[in-house]
Amino acid sequence: MSGHHAKDPFRIRDHVVEFDDMVAEIVRRSEDTRANVPMVADVAYGADATETVDLFFPEGKRDRLPVHMFIHGGYWRMFSKRDYSYVAETVTNAGAIAVIVDYALMPTVRMAKIVDQVRRAKRWVFDNVAHHGGNPGLLTVSGHSAGAHLATMLFDGDERASGIKAALLLGGLYDLKPLQMSFLAPEIAITEEEARRFSPIDHSFDPSVGVDILVGADETPPFHSQAALFTDHLDTQGLTVSRTTLGGANHMSSVRDLGLAGTEASSLLARVVAA
Repeated sequence: MSGHHAKDPFRIRDHVVEFDDMVAEIVRRSEDTRANVPMVADVAYGADATETVDLFFPEGKRDRLPVHMFIHGGYWRMFSKRDYSYVAETVTNAGAIAVIVDYALMPTVRMAKIVDQVRRAKRWVFDNVAHHGGNPGLLTVSGHSAGAHLATMLFDGDERASGIKAALLLGGLYDLKPLQMSFLAPEIAITEEEARRFSPIDHSFDPSVGVDILVGADETPPFHSQAALFTDHLDTQGLTVSRTTLGGANHMSSVRDLGLAGTEASSLLARVVAA
């Protein structure tokens, strides 16, 4: 291959010039959030050190508040809940408890483990969030990129009735097959079995969940085509689903904007949180 071959459309760093600056910004915002928003850190939902959530609370009385889970991205292999604390700004400003989820990373573990972890995190919320002033009957979820993929595993066929009222899926991956030929191959080596078992495009979903599918206008083609295909897939199954293209947004600015008041992404998230 010459140096002129097409850039890998899944390699975000090749398409977002300010990638490193953007990551530095969200980490900085997250530090501010941790310093300024009431929180309980590192609550265990399982035995492993990676199996924790951070809870962030709105100001005032905590009595049967809505609850919102956020699952971070990073192609299942990087970042942590700590890096995405800032998303709690939008959630708590909308009057809900934010549950920012941590999970183990590939290739140390395989995808089945991560899917099991996020499902157990959801179960922890159902069983325990009332002790923190939350109402498990008012649970919504969002995720970005690989986190959007993982969020779908909270209301798919294995998880009915899911107990999830609404979901926001941003820049998500819903068909894992193409990733087997991507830059990720040497890093996490998604197997045939993983692609078959864990591609949301092949799953059935809880028809009672309202789903907002978001994609940045400046994302690479596979993110647009996967969003369109998954929207149709959910629509066919009877879910209430909308698809929004976020103007002027790329794969990283769109997730930064989830925690930034006044942006389209954050107002859509606040609407889901209030569902």
